Amino acid sequence: MYAALYPLTYLKHTLKMIKFIKNLLNLCICPIIRSKKKIQIENKMKMFKSRVISRKEPMPQGTIDWLSQVSDRYVIYDEIDPYHTVYFFREGIYNIFEESADGMGDVWLNLIVGPEKALLIDTGFGIGNLKALVDTLTGGMPLIVVNTHQGPDHTMGNCQFGTVYCHEFCYPAVRKKYCRPEMWDYLSNEDGSGIWYDFDRKDIIEYCEYDLVPVKNNHIFDLGAGHTVELIHTPGHAPGGASYLDKKNRILFTGQFHTNYVAVLKKEMPYSEPYGTVHAFRDELIKLVDRIDEYNTVVPAHEILYLPPQFVKDLLEVCNDVLEHPEQFDYKESSSDGSMEIRFKRIRSGSIRYRKESL
Repeated sequence: MYAALYPLTYLKHTLKMIKFIKNLLNLCICPIIRSKKKIQIENKMKMFKSRVISRKEPMPQGTIDWLSQVSDRYVIYDEIDPYHTVYFFREGIYNIFEESADGMGDVWLNLIVGPEKALLIDTGFGIGNLKALVDTLTGGMPLIVVNTHQGPDHTMGNCQFGTVYCHEFCYPAVRKKYCRPEMWDYLSNEDGSGIWYDFDRKDIIEYCEYDLVPVKNNHIFDLGAGHTVELIHTPGHAPGGASYLDKKNRILFTGQFHTNYVAVLKKEMPYSEPYGTVHAFRDELIKLVDRIDEYNTVVPAHEILYLPPQFVKDLLEVCNDVLEHPEQFDYKESSSDGSMEIRFKRIRSGSIRYRKESL
């Protein structure tokens, strides 16, 4: 009756009551929710404890700052695999962080979950049960495993999987160095303790033979329902280096070129001439820039993730500058064994380490 006779007055009273309840919630309930969320985040942060004993190279400050900004994005599946930290930034993408076991840079292993299959990019050092972790994340769906290049932090976990694909120029180096049961020996002291990284030898999954399959440039991996990932040959750091273009998610996974630097040192390995050079790297960067409308973001295997495509343009610019003016560099240093003079050049987010012999 009151509402029928005085609709405007009733409406005003109702609005005041709603406002009062909203203020009460903000005052009493929301701080409790925010406090619980903060406690949950802090507890999660406490779960991660670095196992690094020493480093040959310090972690770049930019990477430290970025990791601190995303400290609420990870989960550790301690009972399955305590050596890997799983970050979640995008639907259908898991970025798996692994600290370096040999004193060099920490590595990202990237997992794409498609409609029918998943694709794992790189396998790390092989410490911890990566396969069980990946199966947990994907629900046990069929898995394709690929390598970006022959580095130990990218391939020593290959033997946990039955089949692994790589670019054809990567195949000889992986087959020679990282398809043998003694490949982990350099990580440990005589007593079995880690030199650079605290790990238990029993947590290395026993080596077993697997199929390493070489494929050609532009090979397509089908994850089902039109979701494809293309291997793109990106030599320079490694003759058989590969990036992976996720066409559905519009992400370019670049492997070894990242924000700290790209090392193009032309080391002794198959196909180093002509593919271990700055020229080879620059020529493929031109093609990636020409295809820049096919990806919105770049995800390297080291340092900071989810970079803008401008990063690829910056790398191209610094390569062009090095090739045009090889004697104009920011600074130079000697390799740890004194055998190489290494030069460094940066332009914005793009940077490169090179030798005169690797141009």
